[in-house]
Amino acid sequence: MLLVIDVGNTNTVIGVFKEDTLVHDWRIRTIRDTTADEFNVLANALFFDKNLDRASIKKCVISSVVPSSVPILDAFCERYLKLTPLWINPDSVKKLMPILYNNPNEVGADRIVNAIAAYDKYKTAMIIIDFGTATTFDVISQKGEYLGGAIVPGVMIASEALFQKASRLPRVEIFKAPTVVIGKDTIESIKSGIIYGNAAMVDGMVERMAKEMEASPKVLATGGLAPLIADLSNTIEKVEQSLTLDGLRLISNSVDD
Repeated sequence: MLLVIDVGNTNTVIGVFKEDTLVHDWRIRTIRDTTADEFNVLANALFFDKNLDRASIKKCVISSVVPSSVPILDAFCERYLKLTPLWINPDSVKKLMPILYNNPNEVGADRIVNAIAAYDKYKTAMIIIDFGTATTFDVISQKGEYLGGAIVPGVMIASEALFQKASRLPRVEIFKAPTVVIGKDTIESIKSGIIYGNAAMVDGMVERMAKEMEASPKVLATGGLAPLIADLSNTIEKVEQSLTLDGLRLISNSVDD
C-alpha cells in the first residue's frame, strides 16, 4: 500500500492507496510543534480505527508547505515505517509536468500536485482553485504545462482579519451562505460579503485568466470550502476533493516507471 501525506498550513490530509484506489483518508489539524513520536501515536490511532496494518505500507509520498514538518515526518517514516519518503519538489515531477514559473522552486508542492492530478484526469487547459489557508489559482496549458497562477487570502483568513481589525464587527462562522446578498444585520452582511464576495472574485479572476490564456479552460475547485463557493460561482465546473491525494499517487507511480 501507498501512504500519501499533504501538509498544509491549516490542515494535513492523509490517504492510503491500494494500487490506484483510495481506501482510507483523513483530514487533521497541522501541528507544527509535534514530534515524530507524537505523530506516530496519532497515525496508530487512525490506522487502528480502519484495521490498517502499518506493515502493509510499502511507500510514502509527502508534499508540504510547512518546512518544520520535514524532519518530523522524515523521522516518523524512517523510525516507524522503515521507509524513506519521497518529498515533492520540481525535480520529482519534471517527468509529468513542465513548471514554467520564473523560479520553479517557489511553487508550493500542493499546487504542483493538484495540477498534475487535474491534467492527468482531463487532459485540457485548466484553472484549479484551491480553497485553503490561502486561495490559490493554478493555470495549466492545453499541452500540460504549469503556467503560473495567483494567490489571495483564504476565506477564513479574510473573515478572521475583519474580526481582528474592526473593533465593532463580530467573528462569524463561514459554513453556509445567507439566502440573500443584501444583509439585514451585521452578521448576515459579513457572511454575504465574505462568501458572495469570494465567489465574485473567483469568477472575475477566471475571466481575466482565460483571456490571458486565449483559451476556454476547464475550472475545478478543491479544498475545504470548495463546495460552498462552487455553489455560488458561475465559472467553477466541478469540485474535486481528492485532487491532492490523487496527484501524490500519480507522482509515486511515475517514480516507479
